Amino acid sequence: SLVATNAARFRLLAGPDVKLMEMGLRRAQGPDGALSASKYSYIGGFDSTSNILAGKLYGIPVRGTVAHSFIMSFTSLEEVQPRELSPLAGGQPVDLVALAVSWLQRDFQGLLDTYCVRRSGLPNFCAVALALHQLGYRAIGVRLDSGDLAQQSKEIRQVLRACGARFQVPWFETIPIAVSNDISEQSLEEFCREGSEIDMIGVGTNLVTCPLQPSLGCVYKLVEVNGSPCLKLTEDEEKMTIPGIKMIYRLYDAAGHPFMDLMALEEEASPSAGQELVVHVLGQLDETSKVMPTTVEPLHRTYFRDGQVCEPLPSLPEVRSHAQVSLSQLSPAHRRLHEPQPYPV
Repeated sequence: SLVATNAARFRLLAGPDVKLMEMGLRRAQGPDGALSASKYSYIGGFDSTSNILAGKLYGIPVRGTVAHSFIMSFTSLEEVQPRELSPLAGGQPVDLVALAVSWLQRDFQGLLDTYCVRRSGLPNFCAVALALHQLGYRAIGVRLDSGDLAQQSKEIRQVLRACGARFQVPWFETIPIAVSNDISEQSLEEFCREGSEIDMIGVGTNLVTCPLQPSLGCVYKLVEVNGSPCLKLTEDEEKMTIPGIKMIYRLYDAAGHPFMDLMALEEEASPSAGQELVVHVLGQLDETSKVMPTTVEPLHRTYFRDGQVCEPLPSLPEVRSHAQVSLSQLSPAHRRLHEPQPYPV
């Protein structure tokens, strides 16, 4: 849940239209941590992963580009074989550098900044993409991995528009521009503030390692033993346990926003919509307040009982959809990333 929350924060900053790619396989705490990070990043709102194993196991869309090292490993065209590519609609092969014929036809995304974006990466990308277009293929994007990403994206968009107009290739103007390079929440805020032409963002280290909150402060609390409620006494009121088996309800206001989660003992009557409730907010147990929900949603569902599965577990897409819907329902005061209003329980 820690990674999913972190991913959700990136999604809120990026907005609904920008594609987010999880690229943290090399930066996570070991292969198991990397696999979990890919899964929970997807739940939190990311669109794809560079982790092929996560794609195989969980059905997460897989995306990625070539590495700088791959581009640097070639110094001349003579080193690249074969050099022919057949037109998509059939016909004689054309002498064209085939970096990997098995994928180049439909998934060509150029990495532009291995040497120089303006003098090398971008001109070469345009030349190859236009040649592919003549054979019926379409490049899927470019990627930047260094420098002023926002400014470069605007300059690249100008070139792509000019190139598309000059050679009468309309789709060239909207070629997606992807960026990476130690992207953080601050990076996304800067992109928004400065304006950019960025369509896709790859996030690695600052997503999977959760540097702003690297650990989740959850602990196990015992509240009942063999049917008898039990209580932990402590001088710190926030660490006191609330005895007994409980039910959890989410209370919604008239605008459809959840404003409070209510804990009640299992034997207590369920709250009802339109019914006034007297509640004690955690951390303020000596005070009471009155609330009247417009809608009440029970949150507790039993999936395991006595070691047996009693209800089918939701699929990963269903979990992801539920997380995104729940996040969208939060009020702006609770959802904002800077100084959010605490959500009461």
